[in-house]
Amino acid sequence: MRSFDYNTAFSRNIGWVTENEQERLRNCRVAIGGLGGVGGVHLLTLARLGIGKFNVADFDTFDFVNFNRQVGATMSSIDRPKIEVLVDMARDINPEIELCLFPEGISTKNIDEFLDGVDVYVDGLDFFAFDIRRKTFATCRAKGIPVVTAAPLGLGTAILVFSPTGMSCEDYFGFEGCDEFEMAIRFLVGLSPAILQRGYVADMSRVSLHERRGPSSIASCQLCAGVAAVETLKLLLGRGKIRYAPWGSQFDAYRMKYVRTWRPGGHKNPLQRLMFFLLRQQLRYR
Repeated sequence: MRSFDYNTAFSRNIGWVTENEQERLRNCRVAIGGLGGVGGVHLLTLARLGIGKFNVADFDTFDFVNFNRQVGATMSSIDRPKIEVLVDMARDINPEIELCLFPEGISTKNIDEFLDGVDVYVDGLDFFAFDIRRKTFATCRAKGIPVVTAAPLGLGTAILVFSPTGMSCEDYFGFEGCDEFEMAIRFLVGLSPAILQRGYVADMSRVSLHERRGPSSIASCQLCAGVAAVETLKLLLGRGKIRYAPWGSQFDAYRMKYVRTWRPGGHKNPLQRLMFFLLRQQLRYR
């Protein structure tokens, strides 16, 4: 078997990054919470950029329902821990990769350790994991870590980047005092204020916030990973313009439409409040 050579393996990145920048990426550490639909492909995409250090957390195992969208879901991975499968895949890309594993997921007990020495946090948590997402975002802010969150909405992606010195997650989404249904509404609208995915759902009976379910697609997960990887790259290298929340972006591949949004005041913005109301009416009984 041929021996691994980092410089050769990632030489085709050079041009978009310099040789010195590639070496910087080799020594950067990214944390990824969740290795499911978006988290798994985040890890593999960032590993192929040559990022050399990761903290990854996931407590789940693969099942048949994951086959449509999760890169690690195969017949050979059924019932295997997602973190185990994805780590094997990442090490197959870069045998020198440094991985700090949290197979119990992120919790209040390990969150400080999970984020220790991290340069960027990439959110891959389940849509409905509001409690631990809020705690993770808040801890990132306290530690001065930028947050990248990309959501697979419809057949496209929506992305937000939170600066540790800019608008906070809480100020943007307004989760405080909300029940789970209201948090889901505010998270959905906050991620995609333009709601480009609305209008082409083929079967609305498959959408239920109360039952924590909705349709998904590998196409949107892969779009998330590409967009999140570029924002992460810019953050790690300190170049390229980044618009932090309350700026957001959404690209819908089905409509071939891109929208950039700006919601000063976050959840208090009149347009956001209007969208909250409209979605509550549409989804309250689903």
